[in-house]
Amino acid sequence: MSNQKPFLSLKKTFFYNFFPSKVEEETCKLNNTAHVVTRELIEIRDIYPPPKIDLKNPWQIKKKITRDEVIVGKLVIPFFDTFEYILRYWTLDAAKSLENGCDVLVDMWDVTEENILKKYQGGSVFLRKLHNDDFYLSCMILFNNRKLNVGDEIGLYWDPRSSSLMFKLLS
Repeated sequence: MSNQKPFLSLKKTFFYNFFPSKVEEETCKLNNTAHVVTRELIEIRDIYPPPKIDLKNPWQIKKKITRDEVIVGKLVIPFFDTFEYILRYWTLDAAKSLENGCDVLVDMWDVTEENILKKYQGGSVFLRKLHNDDFYLSCMILFNNRKLNVGDEIGLYWDPRSSSLMFKLLS
C-alpha cells in the first residue's frame, strides 16, 4: 500500500442518470411519461495534478473581447475553462450554487499595472451560468475603469492562495 501513488486532486464533473430506478420506472408507467435523464454535479478524485500555475505567465484563460461582451460588461468563459481552471479550486457547494443558476460573488484583482493593483469585490463581480453551459463573469465596473474594447486580449486565472480571480489586460 505504501508504494501506491496517492490521489492528487479533486475535480468537478457531471454524473448522468440515464437509467431509471424501479420506482422511477413504475412512476413513469403510471403517469404515462418518459424517463427524463438527469445530471448531478459531483466531485471525483483526479489521478492527474491540477494545472500548474506558472507565476511568470499564469494566464490560463486568454481571450479577445467581443462586441457583445463590451456592450453588456460581461466576459464569457467557456465551460471547459471554467471547470478546469476555476471550479476545480472551489468547494462542491459553491460549484453547485453556480451550476444551479445562482450568481456567485467573487473577488477579482486587476493586475494589469503591476505596481497599482485594483480589487473588485462585493456585488460588482460575479459568475453565472449561461443556458448553453458556458459561464459569464459580470464585471461592468472593470470594463468601464479599464475602457475595454473589442479585440482587447485579456488573461484570467483563479489564484487558489487568495481565493480570487486575477485579471490582466494583455494587449
